[in-house]
Amino acid sequence: MAKSIQSLASIQSAIRRRPKPGERLIEVFLWLCGALSILTTLGIIIILAEESIRFFRGPEVSLVDYFTTTLWQPTIHQFGVWSLINATLMTTFFAMLVALPLGISAAIYLSEYASRRRRETLKPILEVLAGVPTVVYGFFALTFMTPLLRRIFGEDVVQIYNTCSAGIVMGILILPLVASMTEDAMTAIPNALREASYGLGATKLETAVFVVFPAAISGIAAAVIVAISRAIGETMIVAIAAGAGPAFTFNPFEAAETMTGHIVRISGGDLSYESIDYKSLFSIALVLFLITLVLNVISRRIVDKYREEYE
Repeated sequence: MAKSIQSLASIQSAIRRRPKPGERLIEVFLWLCGALSILTTLGIIIILAEESIRFFRGPEVSLVDYFTTTLWQPTIHQFGVWSLINATLMTTFFAMLVALPLGISAAIYLSEYASRRRRETLKPILEVLAGVPTVVYGFFALTFMTPLLRRIFGEDVVQIYNTCSAGIVMGILILPLVASMTEDAMTAIPNALREASYGLGATKLETAVFVVFPAAISGIAAAVIVAISRAIGETMIVAIAAGAGPAFTFNPFEAAETMTGHIVRISGGDLSYESIDYKSLFSIALVLFLITLVLNVISRRIVDKYREEYE
């Protein structure tokens, strides 16, 4: 018996020591991919920081006014970034107003009600929405959603370019992301929790809402944060449908320009590399990057705090 155990151990040791050049190459390749992604991120941060510092060092720009005022007109050296941030947050709010209830409801249906065959059919169809080019969504917002809002609320109330229609269509774009990530989080919950709930007399809806949903809250919270980040960084929909001029307004039916929309519009013009308008784009991009970074940090904290491990 001892000899057989010793021979088995020697065989396992020989297997571990056997060179595996294929796996080694894969390991090196994966390491290089990770290192390349990190270096790319560092390069983006360095460029944004360097150009933003050059922008704020100029005599025309005040760092205090940049973050405390609401007028953005580079031609008269007024750089109040809150007009752009406000429009970005408004479109994001309307996007979440559409994406969260519809996406979570779709996820509950796919996870708790749909049969396996139906889920395998409906989920790919839902995810097709994420593959539609965003420029198509932009023209859909401009040619369908805006006329619909003008017909409902009145043409004198809803402007042709407005943040509401852009936000609603952006929510349709983000809906598959919320539904897919939420459904994955709920499907990962063990069936033992569902069976225990049914054994106590709970209905399927009560089980889904009061048992499965809270158990998957870490994954659902991560899906919400990722969706918000996606909405904040969306470009083409807001560039086409929201408006082409910075405006600090809380009226969702008025035109306003988001941070990404402003970057697209200004960078597409004939700007000198040393002009103040060109330098301001990097400061806006840096603010956008910091907002996204904060959201990702919050997402990680929520996931780590509410993560549950089941055997």
